[in-house]
Amino acid sequence: MMASTYNAKDEDGHITVAGPGGGTLRSRKPENTAFKQQRLPAWQPILTAGTVLPAFFVIGLIFIPIGIGLYVTSNNIKEFEIDYTGVDMSSPCFNCSQNFSWNSTRPCTCSIPFYLDQPYESNVFMYYGLSNFYQNHRRYVKSRDDSQLNGDSEALTKPSKECEPYAFHDNKPIAPCGAIANSMFNDSLELFYNDPNGTKVQIHLMKTGIAWWTDKHVKFRNPGGNNPNLTVAFQGTTKPVNWRKPVYELDSDQENDGFINEDFIVWMRTAALPTFRKLYRIIQKKKDMVLTLPRGNYTLEVVYNYPVRSFEGRKRMILSTISWMGGKNPFLGIAYITVGSVCFFLGVVLLIIHHKYGNRNNSADISN
Repeated sequence: MMASTYNAKDEDGHITVAGPGGGTLRSRKPENTAFKQQRLPAWQPILTAGTVLPAFFVIGLIFIPIGIGLYVTSNNIKEFEIDYTGVDMSSPCFNCSQNFSWNSTRPCTCSIPFYLDQPYESNVFMYYGLSNFYQNHRRYVKSRDDSQLNGDSEALTKPSKECEPYAFHDNKPIAPCGAIANSMFNDSLELFYNDPNGTKVQIHLMKTGIAWWTDKHVKFRNPGGNNPNLTVAFQGTTKPVNWRKPVYELDSDQENDGFINEDFIVWMRTAALPTFRKLYRIIQKKKDMVLTLPRGNYTLEVVYNYPVRSFEGRKRMILSTISWMGGKNPFLGIAYITVGSVCFFLGVVLLIIHHKYGNRNNSADISN
């Protein structure tokens, strides 16, 4: 004959259930505490006209001036942009865009003349821009081996599976592996100033200082320790499929080559949007120079290595100055002005409603 079950309640409010086998089972009811029973004291603000209306006006009066300041600062940044994709037949790069592909045996060159209608007094930052390129695709973002990029010798010869299908080529490990490295931007851009005397002067473009310090000195390292022989360090590996040179020949300066090449590091920091720009070079103002880039005629010399027709992309070169808030971006200023204006407008509307209907029941509550 089966024994009957019974329930017992302990001091914490738990219920113990005894069964025919003599075992006990505690119920899943939460403990009888203020936290687990959600009886903790809470602050519940009472929204009245005396608290809501000043808040709206204060937010509006603070946000609108900040937004105007940010917007004016952004508009004071000088920026010049050239699209050199070569889609139009009149473009100097049209032939390059039509005939060039990843498998081309030699690069194509084109020259684009342009005119700067305003001088640049301070340091100028040269960017390259791409459109319709989705660096934020999940599989693309994961297609890298951070251990390999940090100089791990074992990861150099045994790339991560995340790099597939760009981990091995001809039975040799690819360095650097992955889709991000394989699609690295490799156009070469040079800038020339055509002075009134007819002389063509090349503008010096600094290629150091374009990557984040933490990236170059912490996240990216060459195998073999400090100052290695890169040819020996990368022995037994092969270059990515779409590259023309191995990673240890990206730059003529060995101290800025291999995985610590700054052009490579900048590219490996993936963009969040399909239309983006990345820092390419810096035109630094010298002490004896009045203007970094004077007003006048210029020529952009392009070594067209990077095809974009396959994904209907566009390529741009951007010259820009910066301010304390960075490059030209009016969005933040517009956002502050919009939020401040909306709050101020709502404050005025609620003030009118309160003045008209708020005292009917001798209450200051705006809900009346």
